[in-house]
Order: sequence, then structure tokens, then C-alpha cells
Amino acid sequence: MQKVKIGLIQMALKVETDIEPAAIRDAMNEAHLPYIEKAADAGVQVLCFQEVFNQPYFCPSQDKKWYAAAEKVPEGPTCQMMQKLAAKHHMVIIVPIFEETVPGIYYNTAAVFDADGSYLGKYHKTHIPQLAGFWEKYFFKPGKSNWPVFDTAYGKVGVYICYDRHFPEGWRALALNGAEIIFNPSATVAGLSQYLWELEQPASAAANGCFIAAINRVGTEAPWNIGEFYGNSYIANPRGEIEVKASASEDELLIHEVDLAMVREIRNTWQFFRDRRPETYTRLTDGE
Repeated sequence: MQKVKIGLIQMALKVETDIEPAAIRDAMNEAHLPYIEKAADAGVQVLCFQEVFNQPYFCPSQDKKWYAAAEKVPEGPTCQMMQKLAAKHHMVIIVPIFEETVPGIYYNTAAVFDADGSYLGKYHKTHIPQLAGFWEKYFFKPGKSNWPVFDTAYGKVGVYICYDRHFPEGWRALALNGAEIIFNPSATVAGLSQYLWELEQPASAAANGCFIAAINRVGTEAPWNIGEFYGNSYIANPRGEIEVKASASEDELLIHEVDLAMVREIRNTWQFFRDRRPETYTRLTDGE
């Protein structure tokens, strides 16, 4: 299959953060359902949500309350719901979620379900920030997923999550493992890194000859109010061109068809993979 219709959902938090995480989960899952149905009606084949899509971005806090937001993958209620929807709509669904593997061990995770509802696997966020407003190491263990690429019904899909996008090595590893489309679900606010939002990922798409789909939430979230999540979800092609972009402030389902034939075309034109010199790159892996 050469042409694939992608859907990205960006959304603001729908409830207050002073209620229990399970109630927030249920409200956010419910809020996504009309968009999932709309995507199915439009023929979307691969759908992705934003980072930790059914909770607030709780990392400005260091509050143990939010450990209760974590779910099992794929046995938890959200994954079970999305697995059924994937099968119902013959749609690949990428589910970015807060995961508990065993008591006390938590990951920032993306679970991937194929178009027949089968669970293909998951990616754990690799790079975990720890700075004011983004105390992620309090909640997430760094992942070591070995750059999985999921051979879905509609193409080979990889996932990189939010802060990961600042590290070019992972994009390259996913592309070398066969990814044609890499999704980057995010939760990022206006400020220091906003100018990088439309710089790094298109550049990585061009460097690796693949499509990159970037998803960011919208709105502000009390009580932390660390800034406005600025949306602007988009899809960049293997030339590094942004083909389509969502709004900065509205809930939105962004739908766009990509032509996977461009992956081979661009890689054959630039031949970056042929001209790599990995034997000279030991400085990248030899430690501090």
C-alpha cells in the first residue's frame, strides 16, 4: 500500500485536575470518541493521540496522586477500549498512555494496535527531562525499547515521544529499522522550545527520508499553568516540508493522506543511508 490516510487528534483537558485520575481518564476517553468516529467516517487508516492523551500533563507537579493515573498495557481499560475500536474501524491506533508495568515502575508509553485489533507492542519514551515545569523523572522511568518499528496493515510505523524529538539518534535508529512514518505525540508549551517545533522534526524527516507526524495538545491546565499548549500538530514529508498543520488553540482532528512511495524516492535521491560512516561515530556511544 502506497497511500495512507493519517489522523492526528489534539485536544484540551476537559475536566478539572482536582478530581481523581480515573475520572479524568474516563472523561478524556469519552471526549475522544466522537473524533475517533469522525476519523473512521473519513477513512483514516492510522490514528494517533497526544502524549498521555487521557490525563493532564501532570509533570509540573511532584504529587504521588498521579501514579494512580497509570494503567496496564495492553490489559488496562483504555487499551482494551482502543483495541476494540481499532478492530471495529479497521484502523491502526497509537495510544500514548501512562503505564505501570509492576507496582512502583512507570513509563511514558505508546501502545500500538493494528487494524484488526491485534496488539503489536509498545514504545517507552527514552529521553526523560527533569527541569522546572517538566519533572518527568519523578514519574517516568527512561525506556530502552530498542527502537521498535511496527509492521501495520498500512505501513511501517515508529513512535518517538515529545522530548525525544530533541535527540537525532532515535529518529535515525527508527528509520534504519524500517519506519516509514514516525509519530511524535507531545505535550509542549509556548516558550523556550516553540521555535524548534517546526524546525527539528521537518529536519529529521529530511535527514531520514520518512514522514513525521507531530501531535501537541492545546489549552492551559490549572493549577500548574506552566503556559499554553500551542497545538500546531502537523505532518512533514521526507523532503522536510510540512504538508498540513492544525490550529494553535482548538480541539482538532487533522486528516491527511501521505504517499509512502516518497520514502523510497527521497532516499534513492539523497542516499544518506548509503553514505553514512557509522565506524567513525564511536564518539556518540563511548560514554561521557
